[in-house]
Amino acid sequence: MMDKRVYGVLGISAIMANWNADFSGFPKTTSDGMTYGSDKAFKYPIKKMWENEGKKVLYIKSMRFSQSEDKAKKEVKVSLVPRSLKERYDFLFPEQSLESTTDTTLVLKNLFSAADVKQFGATFAEAGNNISITGAVQIGQGFNKYEDTDPQEQQILSPFRDASVKENKPKKEDDEEAKNSTLGTKIVSNEAHYFYPFVINPQTYKEWEALGVTQGYSKDDYQLFKNGALSAATSFATNAKIGCENEFALFVETKPDLYLPNLDQYISFEKGDGQNTINISAGKFLNDLTSQIEAVEIYYNPFTTKIETDIKNVKFFNILTRCEV
Repeated sequence: MMDKRVYGVLGISAIMANWNADFSGFPKTTSDGMTYGSDKAFKYPIKKMWENEGKKVLYIKSMRFSQSEDKAKKEVKVSLVPRSLKERYDFLFPEQSLESTTDTTLVLKNLFSAADVKQFGATFAEAGNNISITGAVQIGQGFNKYEDTDPQEQQILSPFRDASVKENKPKKEDDEEAKNSTLGTKIVSNEAHYFYPFVINPQTYKEWEALGVTQGYSKDDYQLFKNGALSAATSFATNAKIGCENEFALFVETKPDLYLPNLDQYISFEKGDGQNTINISAGKFLNDLTSQIEAVEIYYNPFTTKIETDIKNVKFFNILTRCEV
């Protein structure tokens, strides 16, 4: 088991992109208008990256074909539906399906073998199992620290006719375009910079280690999370997120008995003409804890960003190449 805690901040830039939309399609905001991204928005591309790398990921949407019989038409209808949690578990562990397993120990071992469960935990109430695992990795809400963020709504013209408009409907000049094609909307932020606090506490799994269902949170687990946290957003190029990139990361590795507050509150962002500036002012208290801090690393893009910090003994790395700057 890894014998240290890790505190830090992960930064995401969104340029003409929508990092995390609410149900209206606009970037998520608090009641007082602050733009933010949920922890789920950050975890999803990380989990997708792990899945693409061939690792087991339980809590992610996957599809299957479903057959239903239409007795009136005497035919079988095939549709595409999402898997349930039980179906996803059985898909990942076909030789130990829930229906054939009565040993909760085996279920727990399988859960801990999934990369996302090992990192973020799980709530699993299926087939007589009632399991709650608090994850070693906890990620907070990521608030945008760029003051001039402004949502942009774009109208999109589809090449297809709206099938709900009947062709023999009496013509009107103002609905001729609607008859010929459909309209869509794409909503993006002109620019936003999100900063997520996180903490890794390997001690969380001590109880599960004692039960023999996991060997605890290891250095390899930490490295797996670190790799995803540094590049998953950049690699996840959907239509809405093609302008979203990992732009910053701070990792503070400490002894297991050191407890720190969320570090994102000590970070500010300033827009510049050639380069933006990220300021980290956590040195005011971290510099007094050097005997309990094992390492401090900052990852950023030196071509687009400058770092200003009062933290001592920091190692700087290029977030794209991982080479020391």
